[in-house]
Amino acid sequence: MSRIVYVNGEYLPEEEATVSIFDRGFLMADGVYEVTAVLEGKLTDFPGHMARLERSLAELDIQKPAEFDDLLEIHRELVRRNDVVEGGIYLQITRGAPGDRDFAFPDPETTKPTVVLFTQSKPGLANSPAAKTGIKVIAIDDIRWGRRDIKTVQLLYPSMGKMMAKAAGADDAWMVQDGAVTEGTSNNAYIVKGCTIITRGLSNDILHGITRAAVLRFAEEAQMQVEERPFTIAEAQQADEAFVTSASTFVMPVVEIDGATIGTGTPGPVAKRLREIYLEESIKAAV
Repeated sequence: MSRIVYVNGEYLPEEEATVSIFDRGFLMADGVYEVTAVLEGKLTDFPGHMARLERSLAELDIQKPAEFDDLLEIHRELVRRNDVVEGGIYLQITRGAPGDRDFAFPDPETTKPTVVLFTQSKPGLANSPAAKTGIKVIAIDDIRWGRRDIKTVQLLYPSMGKMMAKAAGADDAWMVQDGAVTEGTSNNAYIVKGCTIITRGLSNDILHGITRAAVLRFAEEAQMQVEERPFTIAEAQQADEAFVTSASTFVMPVVEIDGATIGTGTPGPVAKRLREIYLEESIKAAV
């Protein structure tokens, strides 16, 4: 059965869905997106994703196309129509298709945003084999633009980073600026030293991860120490543990950085416990 997607108010089979060649998301990467995980057929961290979406739209001065209660119903309808039990929903909003190419923004009164959503079914997402073995990362220079806190569709360099990691026999890359780790290509980065979880503080330099916020809240509720500050690759290589968080991987242990084994070379107790807590609490709170 064909996957059902949503485009500008219509639910369509994916092969019938189209967007204008003049859409500014296509021509200018002028758009934002969110990915919400689906566990047991429900949406996790949905209010957080919608709050970040609203912030991203405001930062780029893109008109909000719908009330978020309406977006919730669209998400739920796509889950229902595609029978998604585990996986995610991708939502993208662009500045729209003004009918020609121009660097200047079109008049929002005559050019409405383009809204696209689709599902990705990923059975076994919560029980990912990678979470049991951990992943390997490499370090790369962070040469992205200065507003990484806005979740835009400008993902070329993160995609290149994924390919650099693949070419090096690793799973992902951590980006480094001015000697310190910013984040992974599609996730926030952490190390553990002793009883302390260390991760870079929020700023324009990193994405304000929704999973990050939830995991740090759960960590503090579990009486774990959290320190928000920059750290280097060398410091990470000497850490007891390392891990990343994202909406699609939850809490994922990192066992090797640039060829150096982290801790015992296996997922550590802090990362494993945080993953357990996150999955348990997120499923309970899912909508």
